[in-house]
Amino acid sequence: MADLPPQPEASTSKSPSIIAPEPVSATKMRVADKWVKPNGPPVGSTFGARLLDDEKDVFEHNAWDHVTLPEDFKIKAQEIMELHRNSPVAEALRDGYNSKPAHYWDKFYSLHEEGFFKDRQWLRLEFPELVACSEADAGPKIVLEVGCGAGNTVFPLLMRNENPDLHIFATDYSKKAVEVVKANKMYPKAEHGLGELHSSVWDITSKSSSNRNLKENLENLKLESNYSLPEGIEPGTVDVISVIFVLSALHPKEWEQAIRNLYNVLKPGGLLLIRDYGRHDLAQLRIKKDKLLDPEIPNLYIRGDGTRVYFFEKEELENMLVAPLADEEEKKMFEVLQLGEDRRLLVNRKEKKQMYRIWLQVKAKKL
Repeated sequence: MADLPPQPEASTSKSPSIIAPEPVSATKMRVADKWVKPNGPPVGSTFGARLLDDEKDVFEHNAWDHVTLPEDFKIKAQEIMELHRNSPVAEALRDGYNSKPAHYWDKFYSLHEEGFFKDRQWLRLEFPELVACSEADAGPKIVLEVGCGAGNTVFPLLMRNENPDLHIFATDYSKKAVEVVKANKMYPKAEHGLGELHSSVWDITSKSSSNRNLKENLENLKLESNYSLPEGIEPGTVDVISVIFVLSALHPKEWEQAIRNLYNVLKPGGLLLIRDYGRHDLAQLRIKKDKLLDPEIPNLYIRGDGTRVYFFEKEELENMLVAPLADEEEKKMFEVLQLGEDRRLLVNRKEKKQMYRIWLQVKAKKL
């Protein structure tokens, strides 16, 4: 699981930061300040300041934030969904796509490698909780990036890090993606020498852990593990997990195990940060025939390179997170702190075309 084939990376949040910045002296610059572009939004602001107040101005800019979808948008989207349902992937090919998803991601990163790397400048705006872990006075912190790809999240964080006690773990179930991360000149430490990056292969959907210490502890206690952990991480130790365009690469039957694994990695009160595709995003509406993986799962597709992609409703993500713990029906796994839909209007001013991107963003705290 990893970053998706090149897509416009943008983001908006309507809710305030979960971790408020501490007061700082006028002479000291915080790490968050160093993410600011010369002409970009100041620290403390959120992305999405370009609002379309008058439809007559729609072609004045290339993009607008927090847009309202047109009245006929859902009708047109449903027509496209019906075309998808009428021309799914051939039944004989479905098992092949579902049985070896890592194989297709390995091929993807073999082709793209470092050329796919992007510095996610928007992390400061959307996920300030990650940046807060890299402040000089943050204290010991463990950050886990699931589906690290080429390192689009971890390297920008490590590059600007000022916390000597920050440990970043970058995992992916594509061994090729992990090889790309380890080949970067900043691995395992940036030139400044502060903090450390660890990378390993981890299948977020696995029930069997490769963590030797965990296995030995469970064997000594004569217990069985129903979850897995990344290499080098003990249960309940991670402060913040980022899962960006990862859950959409899974089959829906794998969601429950994936969330269980993330829950067991986090410490109590730890944060889970999710960003993924929303239902009827432009990427979904542009899909052609013979790409719907299963008519019984109308929003799961195969791209041309063989990788899977699912398009979520908000309720689907929420239901995963608030599901009860096994054998503890009264106790939920997470408290959802933010559940937002980011709708952006992209404009082709030359051809007078209007296109809608829809992303979902979630912030949840382990209970």
